[in-house]
Amino acid sequence: MDLSAINPVLLIASLMVAATPILLAAIGELVVEKAGVLNLGVEGMMIVGAIAGFAITVESGSPFLGFIAAAIAGALLSLLFVVLTQVAQANQVASGLALTLFGLGLSALMGQGYVGIKPPATPKLEIPLLSDIPVLGPILFNHDLVLYLGIALTAAVWAALKYTRMGLILRAVGENHDAAHALGYKVIRIRIMAIMFGGACAGLGGAYISLIRVPQWTEGMTAGVGWIALALVVFASWKPWRALLGAYLFGGVTVIQLNLQAAGVAIPVEYLAMSPYLITIIVLVILSADKSSAPAALGRNFHASR
Repeated sequence: MDLSAINPVLLIASLMVAATPILLAAIGELVVEKAGVLNLGVEGMMIVGAIAGFAITVESGSPFLGFIAAAIAGALLSLLFVVLTQVAQANQVASGLALTLFGLGLSALMGQGYVGIKPPATPKLEIPLLSDIPVLGPILFNHDLVLYLGIALTAAVWAALKYTRMGLILRAVGENHDAAHALGYKVIRIRIMAIMFGGACAGLGGAYISLIRVPQWTEGMTAGVGWIALALVVFASWKPWRALLGAYLFGGVTVIQLNLQAAGVAIPVEYLAMSPYLITIIVLVILSADKSSAPAALGRNFHASR
């Protein structure tokens, strides 16, 4: 066992990378649930975004186009959930599970020709002067653009929900869709936009895994990240900054357990592998003592003729 081989600077920088796909997916799902919709298809949208972004990056040579394609793919797949739940008024839980299964199968089909291929590297956004600061530079100012986008998106969603008219309307739809409809708001249209936003964020998170975190394509490579993001939203009490904290907590424990395995710590690998999930759940359950922030209309379908 050699713990001196663990570099704390690289450890913290790595945890930010590991947290980003979870954060992107969780923030997207948070907006969806604030609108009163429960979409359990996050995993499916992430894996489709992962292969779409990977394929476009490999074919075009541009990671930028790959991330755009991933967001579009996630949003397009979310339209299937829209048709099922907002048009056909199907059960949201069953529709979300079906979306995940469909996404896993579709991604496996799409990715058959991309196994073993290495994508072009995504450039890092090195900020002059700031990236040269000892310790803080490599940790905070030497990452890719999508990582910063995830943090900025968290701040933007928090500000929009708290201070803007758009956020107030979205929350009103999620709390009481009948009252919102009576006031003249287009409930279905608002929910469709929220669902597509969540799909685009999930697609981005999936592409982050296949292009940056683990730059390769492997069938089922999201490995439950979408489910972690779903749990994160609930445990974070539908608050963006708590979702950020939870994502970084999970990313941190994941990176630490990988480093401990590499250092040869005398703990069974199975225990180390389960530790990120266990510790994240325990901490977030403690943080989520206030249940009052759950949207009152969450999971309930709306029909204007009622």
